[in-house]
Amino acid sequence: MKLGFIGTGALTSAIVTGLKSDPDNSMSVVLSPRNEDIAASLASRYRDVRVAPDNQAVLDACDTVMLAVRPQLAHDVLPELRFRRDHHVVSLIATLSRETIAALTAPAGQVTKALPMPMVAHRQGATIMCPPDPGMAALFGGLGKVIEVENSSEFDALSVATATFATHFTYLDTIHRWLEDHGVAKPQARDYVASLFKALAAAPETNPDADFMHLAEEYATRGGINEQVLRALTEHRVFDVFSGSLDDVHRRISAS
Repeated sequence: MKLGFIGTGALTSAIVTGLKSDPDNSMSVVLSPRNEDIAASLASRYRDVRVAPDNQAVLDACDTVMLAVRPQLAHDVLPELRFRRDHHVVSLIATLSRETIAALTAPAGQVTKALPMPMVAHRQGATIMCPPDPGMAALFGGLGKVIEVENSSEFDALSVATATFATHFTYLDTIHRWLEDHGVAKPQARDYVASLFKALAAAPETNPDADFMHLAEEYATRGGINEQVLRALTEHRVFDVFSGSLDDVHRRISAS
């Protein structure tokens, strides 16, 4: 496989970094010159990675091409390129449908949607793919878990979950700042919050038969402080608002 990237931002950097963290990975990678600083940095770090003079040169040199441009730029960038029938296009653009990408990259013979997360730089997290593809599953499988789905509606629904990352970290920041306001030194507050939630994140894997609500009930001891906070947030309909925001994101993704 000769792998190319159209668009060289944070996600491209994460994928390349994750792939090349395997010392046995000698896959040839060709990057578009945008973003120049990120592309140059990756090429300087890995001997099998080079920067092409332009996007068309990426296509000409590769058989598998990952699209990592911003969705608002895709309609301008992609129609100007000459794709081949033997190209396997892997779209990393979450808000554009597979059908839209197929139209923009015709006559490319194979189009896959994939959504890896920045954590793949450390070979962690999960990548969703549609439709299933053994070659891409093997590639992304080297970067973490792969979840393959058959239809775009499943892919879109799973994509919505990725809209919650900033909210998660803002939740942690709220706890962190509260601790600081109550006299806990910043480093200790951060370490404590990070350690707590790292352990909690492992709970679904260490309790594979328990659903998330069961785990919540285990911690919400009747009359306890966990129950107190959960009850307050529930009464203020925080989780209803949160669910509604996911509906809004889903409508946005599904309409593309």
